[in-house]
Amino acid sequence: MKRRFSRQYIIRLLKRIAIVMAGLVILFFLLNWIFPLPDKIDYSSILTDGKGEVINASLTNDDKWRMKTELDEISPLLRKTIIAKEDKHFYSHPGINVVAIGRAFFKNLFRWKRTSGASTITMQVARALEHRKRTLPNKIAEMFRALQLEWKYDKDEILQMYLNLVPYGGNIEGVKAAALLYFNKNPDHLSLAEITALSIIPNRPSSLVIGRHNGRIVEERNRWLQKFADDDVFTDKEISDALAEPLTATRNTVPHYAPHLFYKLSRQQKGAIESHIDLNMQLKTEKIVLDYVRSQRLRNIRNAAVVIIDNRTNRVVSYVGSSDFTDTLDDGQVNGAAAIRQPGSTLKPLLYALCFDEGLLTPKSVMTDVPVNYEGYAPENYDQKFNGYVSIQYALEHSLNIPAVKSLSLLGQEKMIDQLIKCRFKQIEKDRKKLGLSLILGGCGTTLEELTALFAAFANEGKFSRPSFTNADSVKNTVQLISPAASYMINNILSKVNRPDFPLNWTATERMPKIAWKTGTSYGRRDGWSIGYNKNYTVGIWTGNFSGAGVPDLSGANIATPLLFRIFNTIDYNNDKEWFSPPADLELRQVCSETGLPPGDHCTSITSDYFIPLISSTRTCSNWQEIMTSPDEKIAYCKSCAPATGYKKKWYKMIEPEMQLWFAENRIAFQSIPPHNPDCELIFKGSAPVIQFPVNKMEYLINKKNPEPLQLICKTAPDVSKVYWYINNKFYKASPSGEKQFFLPEEGPVKISCTDDKGRNRNITIYVKFVNL
Repeated sequence: MKRRFSRQYIIRLLKRIAIVMAGLVILFFLLNWIFPLPDKIDYSSILTDGKGEVINASLTNDDKWRMKTELDEISPLLRKTIIAKEDKHFYSHPGINVVAIGRAFFKNLFRWKRTSGASTITMQVARALEHRKRTLPNKIAEMFRALQLEWKYDKDEILQMYLNLVPYGGNIEGVKAAALLYFNKNPDHLSLAEITALSIIPNRPSSLVIGRHNGRIVEERNRWLQKFADDDVFTDKEISDALAEPLTATRNTVPHYAPHLFYKLSRQQKGAIESHIDLNMQLKTEKIVLDYVRSQRLRNIRNAAVVIIDNRTNRVVSYVGSSDFTDTLDDGQVNGAAAIRQPGSTLKPLLYALCFDEGLLTPKSVMTDVPVNYEGYAPENYDQKFNGYVSIQYALEHSLNIPAVKSLSLLGQEKMIDQLIKCRFKQIEKDRKKLGLSLILGGCGTTLEELTALFAAFANEGKFSRPSFTNADSVKNTVQLISPAASYMINNILSKVNRPDFPLNWTATERMPKIAWKTGTSYGRRDGWSIGYNKNYTVGIWTGNFSGAGVPDLSGANIATPLLFRIFNTIDYNNDKEWFSPPADLELRQVCSETGLPPGDHCTSITSDYFIPLISSTRTCSNWQEIMTSPDEKIAYCKSCAPATGYKKKWYKMIEPEMQLWFAENRIAFQSIPPHNPDCELIFKGSAPVIQFPVNKMEYLINKKNPEPLQLICKTAPDVSKVYWYINNKFYKASPSGEKQFFLPEEGPVKISCTDDKGRNRNITIYVKFVNL
């Protein structure tokens, strides 16, 4: 009976224990749900360079230097030392060491004071997450939090949290911040002596301050090292080396290199930011920019920005947002590399490359550089001069505006905009409906980051890749922007040195590697650009003022390019070993130098030109035509009106009316086609005059007090020698083809008509209003 009672008693006891345990488990999960673990830790944002060294950091929201120590930064030595000192049984207890609690309780009870603690590493993490006064209820809450931590995280993660939260004096928390600020090292580079010295700081943060109490710290450090020796934690050699190591550490400041890049990236990514910055190159570039801008301040040019991309990896290895981040007078904290500015002529290489790929042009294609008007838009060259016939190569080398606008009109601005959007030109994508032909002359918004990335595509056979700023930039959206053939043709043109934008100071190029580069100057001389590249690097330069003030001396050629050359001299000194090779799908052919087309039977001046087989135009040159004329060459005949006998045939060079006008204005002699037979009864169709000015349907405001006449300008076919102007259906004046006329209109709608000597007519209507100006 006694035995049966005993067995029943044990069974009931086990059931009660099981019920209690189940109740405790249920209670734990209930409390865990009601009081979730406050484990959201605010870490400092830090920026590391390509070698993993910290080059910039910021305080947390509670003004702490708390830098996250990653698991791979916890070296075996660091792990072993911390566990030996703080919690020998860390990997065996569930967050609470019951034996240590009992031992501490009896020690404190019999001595009537606190002489021994029982906090595990997990409990110390719980205490760091919730700062509480040291009372018994709070201790119980701390144990509950420790159990929550053990339930949610594994041991290595808890150790990582401990090393991230432990205080090391002042506003320094975590071993990474302490290692950097006291020893200028990463945690995995700390020695045994340094780890031990740091481990004693949290217990006495006010009396053991590194830099002020190094002697006391060494004494305490050595005491712990001797204890490690007694417990056989480390070998005698390791202990003796650590004991002999001096402690010369003091509190340092956090490095603040590449500040513009750091603040840019820290807004996008919190915590550790692993950049590709080459710190040596970064510091050299910053110094060059600072010194250069100082030399330009007498010209009132007060800032510059630089972006450098490694073309082989597409990584941003240097990033300078202004000449001096600390300069408050000239807005040094503004990031000029990311600021939206007008790009000037820097988009022209892409335009011509796209035209090459469309078969519209080749480098030796000839275009007219004379006044042109596109529905009121009349572009001018930078020097306000015109050059007549020019090749595309010459137009790009000299950055002529009119051939660029004509090329964009030929290509279609939508195709150009689409390609820029593929290259992530955000402002252009936003404004695409507002953009016109002025886009190619800088009538849009871009950034130095975008332009530098675009030019890096020329160095990579026309493939555009989004530049990589950090290791987190894993997605590589590569776009074949232009063909390798078009890319090579552009590289060949932009690497010529006989250009007007070549620096006057030859010493800047004495040891510089061969590069291709393009300059740009925005409207009002507010921005000076120069972007260059070779096989190794693409370097983008912006110069100007963050205030937007224009400067008469500012231009891409005069100001930005010398800085570009100085930087290339530094980062790729004397490197002429590699250059771009022509791709297999690019060939040379003979072309007429007057048109850039394959020569016809009467072409006498021949040159060689690159072309893309099956893409480039195969149309032959028809620059010369045979015309039937009277024996005295005063009248020209067509097939319908030519006499049976008594005429002659003569070859004439076909000159566009706009060129005839330019030749006349510049007093350049040319042979014009004689006027057509006036007795010819053929009705001429097509090729009616085009009235270039005034512009159809435009409103013109004229000053009442000092009215100025309007110009009458038209474009006619080559066989036209005379035009007749009519105003509101009344004859006004006859004039030679291409000659400018002037008239003072009446107020209201005005009909203007132009009829050529073949009877072809064109009408437009303008609206005139007289105002007090």
